[in-house]
Amino acid sequence: MTLVMKVPAIGESITEVTIAQWLKKDGDYVEMDEMIAEIETDKATQELPAEAAGILKIVAQEGDVLEIGATICEINTDGQAASTEAKEEAPSTAPAPAGGEPTKTGEIKEMVVPAVGESITEVTIGKWSKSNGDYVEIDEDIAEIESDKATFDLPAEASGYLQIVAEEGTTLEIGQLICKIEVTEGGAAPVETAPAATTTEAPAKEKSSDSATYASGHPSPAAAKILSEKGIPPSDVNGSGVEGRITKEDALKAKKSTSADTEPGSSGSPLTAASPVGGPREQTRKKMTSLRKTIARRLVAVKNETAMLTTFNEVNMKPIMDIRKKYKEQFKEKHGVGLGFMSFFTKACCAALQEWPAVNGMIDGNEVVYNNYCDISIAVSTPRGLVVPVIRNAELLDFQGIESEIIRLAVKARDNKLSIDEMTGGTFTITNGGVFGSMMSTPIINAPQSAILGMHNIVERAVVENGEIVVRPMMYVALSYDHRIIDGKESVSFLVRVKQLLEDPTRLMLGV
Repeated sequence: MTLVMKVPAIGESITEVTIAQWLKKDGDYVEMDEMIAEIETDKATQELPAEAAGILKIVAQEGDVLEIGATICEINTDGQAASTEAKEEAPSTAPAPAGGEPTKTGEIKEMVVPAVGESITEVTIGKWSKSNGDYVEIDEDIAEIESDKATFDLPAEASGYLQIVAEEGTTLEIGQLICKIEVTEGGAAPVETAPAATTTEAPAKEKSSDSATYASGHPSPAAAKILSEKGIPPSDVNGSGVEGRITKEDALKAKKSTSADTEPGSSGSPLTAASPVGGPREQTRKKMTSLRKTIARRLVAVKNETAMLTTFNEVNMKPIMDIRKKYKEQFKEKHGVGLGFMSFFTKACCAALQEWPAVNGMIDGNEVVYNNYCDISIAVSTPRGLVVPVIRNAELLDFQGIESEIIRLAVKARDNKLSIDEMTGGTFTITNGGVFGSMMSTPIINAPQSAILGMHNIVERAVVENGEIVVRPMMYVALSYDHRIIDGKESVSFLVRVKQLLEDPTRLMLGV
């Protein structure tokens, strides 16, 4: 019987694929689920597994572009016995069992997206650590899944052969199917054994090294598009892929030749109208991460779903700067952490939140939830994007406790090791754009919270004190708030109270 293999449906927006490389030759015997080819789309490269055991007949050649549903190859399942006899005579390259081949039980374990946090409803498949058809051990990490808050490793729930259902970049809701595992029992994981070297292989290798294959110097579809946009011919790029194939990464790194024969006025190509001065005109495209896409979606939702307003004030930072200058060395020597501005702002906000509870509340359906504790979210910039870990019960912590907790959370955030619990449940957020030089901004509320305080840079400005013009280190502060729950009087009064506490820090110590 002949089984016809067709281009599978890979993704919702993908209509065609390119045969990048055949891993098996025409007439080879292939096992079911054995990888026989690599196919490329404009988004990714993936391997194609055999749908049955038998003799392979290649229909589409390397480089062919096929639509979804087009025939790729055929497998003659009647040729199994003859091929098996031939394989017994030839040197074996099949996986050799280590301590006995695992036995398939016939059970299929379906793995679904686990519940990773109370407020998380969907995740994105970041990266598969294993390939389709690989043998995996129970509890072995097989993939990375990303949420809008953190990245998690996905462990295998059984030992067996992996069947990937959701490809990299796919967004799934909690409970949806990620993959299947063909459960096995007994034995050990299959181990690939290197084929024995024979004298008859040498001429073939010499031939391969002397003659270029299709892959040599041939760009993938994504790489070809990038090179075309840059105006770089594939012949000018050295491919780092299989057999010299030009990958997307090679194309992104490639630069246009700047040799003398292409300079203005030379015998080379004249300057085009699109580049009148002959300077470099390169573009780089990078896929948005799951975190970045989720941040974008949530920020737009906040703007559309809340009645957000911002009120401003300014703070004379001289009293705090004087305290830091006088005691920062003793503070660090005793507590092992520096005395920063964030601890003063956190303490001031906690005191003000207890006086104006609506700023510390949130809307839940038709109800307003007031919190008698202060879980302060601190915005931290990381290479992956903005994350907001939470300082629990900040109102009960002293300056040393707040500074230590900020450092601990910031280090974990930048190392991508924050847990879901450490990033959920905040009641109020503080963000410091001043570390990047921001003079003034309107921060966006961190839903479902109702308010956020924005700090900015400190600039010496002329101000009037007691009828005299003096120079003081001043900082603008901004409070963005949801007008549905917080009235103008409450928002302004809250920010004035924060200003009073910061300009007279002894009030923070005395609680007045």
